[in-house]
Amino acid sequence: MQHSGMTIFTAIGLMSGTSMDGVDAALLETNGECRVKRGAGMSFAYGAEDRVLLRQALADAAGLSDRRTRSGVLLQAQEMITQRHAEAVMQFLAAQKLSARDVNLLGFHGQTVLHRPAAQLTVQIGDGAGLAKACGIETVWDMRAADVAAGGQGAPLVPAYHRALFAASDLFGPVAIANIGGVANITCIETPSSEPLAFDTGPGNALIDDLMLERTGEAYDAGGAAGLAGAVDQTALGVLLSHPYFSKPFPKSLDRNAFSRDAVAHLSTQDAAATLAAFTAMSIALGLGRIEPRPRVLVVCGGGAQNAAIMENLRRMPLDVKTADQLGWSAEFMEAEAFAFLAVRAKRGLPLTFPMTTGVAQALTGGVISPP
Repeated sequence: MQHSGMTIFTAIGLMSGTSMDGVDAALLETNGECRVKRGAGMSFAYGAEDRVLLRQALADAAGLSDRRTRSGVLLQAQEMITQRHAEAVMQFLAAQKLSARDVNLLGFHGQTVLHRPAAQLTVQIGDGAGLAKACGIETVWDMRAADVAAGGQGAPLVPAYHRALFAASDLFGPVAIANIGGVANITCIETPSSEPLAFDTGPGNALIDDLMLERTGEAYDAGGAAGLAGAVDQTALGVLLSHPYFSKPFPKSLDRNAFSRDAVAHLSTQDAAATLAAFTAMSIALGLGRIEPRPRVLVVCGGGAQNAAIMENLRRMPLDVKTADQLGWSAEFMEAEAFAFLAVRAKRGLPLTFPMTTGVAQALTGGVISPP
């Protein structure tokens, strides 16, 4: 559609994160630059069998050396991911009283099963061409690969969208935005026109999710209740924080399974959850401590914003900590919105990644575009 001589795309962003809890879908009207009109967001949970399949896919992906290989259950998992995303799009359209003709683009992240940028290897399963045909909507997908092939980290990808939200807000920089999914990352923005700086800080919810699944059968620590009820074990926390990742220079990024829970294996579930929540928060604090000039505001989004134990730890930092929801943004659907935004940027040939976000040599576009 046309607005004031500027092409505005209606896009649906689709995100299945490293927490592997389901598909988030979000509607966005944008030109991929300064114009952003946020729409509805919805979540579609994976069934228990889907999550078991995805965990096996993670295990089978660990030995990959070619990102195109679909060994073990990877092909089955890819087919499931594609089908669940198609179902999510159709249910989302119906709920919003839209048809496929009302949407210009789908931004499809797929499911990351392996991320080793040092080996120029990142694998997101999901058949974008198949999704485009199933939904009848042009689809942009495989958005990390070009950056990794060019020597970048392939992550984080959301900073371009963070900058657009910051530019439309009344915040004054420097501002840091922490996205706490399975892995946590931060974006720091000084001005609306400056290139964002970003990197993965460390674990997000993945270690806590895995702990809760193993100990209780629950997929995550709802509301951070277990973490709030426990006590942080400082010795275990020290062991966790001694990981060599934290001394690496940024830009840098992580695989979901880069960290181990061995240090908290001897603790009660509540104390282990409390210690892992503190670990996530301290990892973010360490990352912020290496940024100059220091941010004055920290905006938290992603599933970690719903974990009161993580948030309690973050609020001990000497800066103004807010959730994305407090600013009128969406903590829950930030990443899904971002992939709608990135799809439009890819369609227009605009950069998705930058030297200070992924370490790529120059700003780079990316993504595969598949017709309906």
